[in-house]
Formats: sequence, structure tokens, C-alpha cells
Amino acid sequence: MYLCDCRRQKFTAGNRIHFYHNRPVMKKLLLLLLLCSAIACNNHTLPQSEKATSCRQLVVVRSPTDTSTQANLQRFEKNGKKWKRVGKRVDVTLGRSGLAWGKGEHAYQPGQQKREGDGKSPSGVYTFGEIFGYAPASEASFRMPYVQADEALECVDDSGSKFYNQLVDNKLVQIDWTSSEFMHRPDHQYKWGIMVNHNTPSLAQGGSCIFLHIWYEPGAATSGCTAMTEANLLTLLHWLDPAKSPLLLQVTEAEYPVFRKDFGLPE
Repeated sequence: MYLCDCRRQKFTAGNRIHFYHNRPVMKKLLLLLLLCSAIACNNHTLPQSEKATSCRQLVVVRSPTDTSTQANLQRFEKNGKKWKRVGKRVDVTLGRSGLAWGKGEHAYQPGQQKREGDGKSPSGVYTFGEIFGYAPASEASFRMPYVQADEALECVDDSGSKFYNQLVDNKLVQIDWTSSEFMHRPDHQYKWGIMVNHNTPSLAQGGSCIFLHIWYEPGAATSGCTAMTEANLLTLLHWLDPAKSPLLLQVTEAEYPVFRKDFGLPE
């Protein structure tokens, strides 16, 4: 497959004269070749945004395929110009339907795109939002912003609401949604978690309420979040430092090499 179908032509005494008298055509062909080369060489996954270039903490989730529900997570930290692995690789689970490209800090990627209610975790590169948990703020010791997940905290998944894809205290706003997720669950899954800034600013039906949180049980898939043990999640949450502009990279093994190269991660 060629980006440009510019086939070679053998030069003879006759066609040298032909090309000499068609210099404008040759100039256009050369410009086309240069343009095609530029497109090929600049096929980057990351726009040169401030968020991408200032990142010094990276959470990498790699999945075997885009239909897998099991994956692994590795932390990286950048000292100077070099990335180093932090801690051991840990097991995580994904959405029950695998992965689909979401809306984040990465350049648009062709393929299946995440939609509301599709059961897929978002592929791509994302910033983090607030950490949340059942404990009051006085008992939390994180560097990232923290909000208590009490009985009034909801995450709105009604795309018709002006609060779509946001954590909202329902005592402080006029409710305009018919669907949401109460963040103080009757189980342990949201005892600790962190918001992933997917689909922000929010597009209707683009997917909402994506978190890293505690898994229900080992190996249990989610509705679109990324889940792990409480111990591994707490290690991650205490490590995250807003001063180091942390990002989440979540992709398949087949897609990872291109992103690895763009970030400059070690082999």
C-alpha cells in the first residue's frame, strides 16, 4: 500500500526530452511526493499540547486486544529526559465489551469510537480529575484534589443534562437529569477512585463517568471503567502528583508501540 502512487519511469533518450518540456508537471510531482512524505512522517498519536509535553507521570494500561476485559497497568515517571518504570506491573480489568477510542488528549484515531452505554473502556490518552472516596476529606492524604463520595454525590450520565459527565453534589444544583450514578455505593467499589477526564468538554452520547476504581472481585469486568485491587489503587492514587501533570495511556498491545515511541518510553 502506497501513500503516493508515484511509480518509477525508466529514462531514455526520448523521454528525457519529454520531461524537459514538462517541467511544471515535474514540479507538481515533486511537491506531491514531499507532501506525502510529510504526512507519513507526522502521523503522530499525540498533538504537541502543553499537557502532553509537560507530563512527567504516566499510567500505562495495555490490553491484549480491543475485546479483552483483562489488562495490565504499569507506572512510569520522567526524570530529566528519561522515563523509568515505577513499581511492578499489576493486573486490572476493563469494560465488559473491551476498548474503543475515546475523546482525550490524543489525536483522532480511526476505528470504533466510544459511545454512552457501550460497556467499553476508552482507549487513548487522558488527564485525571478528582480523587473520590467514602472517607471525609480530613482523612484523605492525596496530592490530587479530593471529594468525598457521600450520599449526595452523583455522576450524571444523562447526555441531555447540562451536568452530563460531571460529579455533582445534588444538594447544590437544580436537578435536570433522569439518569445518574450515586457515588456512595452499597459496596466497596467506590471506596476509593479517580475520575478520568474522558469526553471533556462533553459531547452528547460520547460516554461518561469513567473512573479508575476498586474491582468488585478479581477478574470482574466493569461497565467501562478500569478496576484493580484496593491496595494497587491506593498505591497509584498516593503516587499521583498534579505538579507532574500525570496522564493515563490506555491502548491495546498492537497500538502501544506507536504511543510508546511518541512518549519516548523505554522498550
